[in-house]
Amino acid sequence: MAQSGIKKLYYSISEVAKLANLEPYVLRYWETEFDELRPQKNKAGNRIYKVKDIRLILKIKELLYEDKYTIAGACQQLKNSKDDHTDQMGFDFKDARMRDVLLDVKRGLKEVLELL
Repeated sequence: MAQSGIKKLYYSISEVAKLANLEPYVLRYWETEFDELRPQKNKAGNRIYKVKDIRLILKIKELLYEDKYTIAGACQQLKNSKDDHTDQMGFDFKDARMRDVLLDVKRGLKEVLELL
């Protein structure tokens, strides 16, 4: 699914199923197996999927159907890829010097903001 194919803020389960070429019951089942997949629900109780949900569904589909992972294996792969992105810039905030440098930068940015 290309970025240009995403045009709405929210999608229904039938729209997502059509986009991903899956049955709606598969998406409902995946919600029970993948903790990361938790679409919101509207007042009527219908699932509403955001773009991030659709991307996750496509990633899960790739892991299961193309890469041939089991559900447990796909869960582990998603967890591993999530762990790889926890540090935005790879800074170890336990390092006091780095923390002090970042706090100085933050103070400087606040001063600039006040001048504006």
